[in-house]
Amino acid sequence: MAQSTYTWQINAMDSYPSHNGQSDVVFTVHWGCVGANTANANVSSYIYSTQSVVYEANTPFTPYANLTSNLVIGWVQSAMGTDSVNAVYAALDTRNDNIINPTQVMLPLPWNSANT
Repeated sequence: MAQSTYTWQINAMDSYPSHNGQSDVVFTVHWGCVGANTANANVSSYIYSTQSVVYEANTPFTPYANLTSNLVIGWVQSAMGTDSVNAVYAALDTRNDNIINPTQVMLPLPWNSANT
């Protein structure tokens, strides 16, 4: 398996203007993850998806203005669970491996316009 680094990013968040007594409550996070092959700097892959997150009344709440990328990434990964996070990493590694060692290629036609 290839050595990779993974970089998570938050692209957008859907929120309720008011929910369970709080303002601007995030309920869906649009995230992406880049898997970069450390052995080949020119090879990387990207996965984009969304993850639902739930705020329950009377639990600690972070106001929208105080959210950080690291905090929200933590929410996403926690909601996904370890197995799903590892599946994202495995999918990125597979994509990168297929770039480095393709299992399929597209070949040009064996003729050109001069000999048709």
